[in-house]
Amino acid sequence: MDFKLELVSVPVSDVDRAKAFYTEQVGFNADHDHRVSDEMRFVQLTPPGSACSIALCSGIMETEPGSVQGLQLVVSDIEAARAQLVDGGVDVSEVQDFPWGRFVFFKDPDGNGWAVQAIPPRD
Repeated sequence: MDFKLELVSVPVSDVDRAKAFYTEQVGFNADHDHRVSDEMRFVQLTPPGSACSIALCSGIMETEPGSVQGLQLVVSDIEAARAQLVDGGVDVSEVQDFPWGRFVFFKDPDGNGWAVQAIPPRD
């Protein structure tokens, strides 16, 4: 039996602002945007090459905007990933080196925290 993580909810205060940030600045693909009512909306976005998407919702979740921390993307080239984020206008950290990989960090407009990791080559 496979158990696949395919969707993670990210609580935001303004779905339009968050959608623009993730698609226009970070480079996620907009897969789905459905307004159920004036109060309820579901937007699904996927990082390029990922099997897991994020959901930006209004009127569905009770989680506080900005409360999700530790979301992690994995890339093959941390320098290129950082350059792409900087080019998109994302406030991203400098590259940080750890024994378990090279990282950059950023937050969305609500403060949800992301890490981007390049895993070191395996021996």
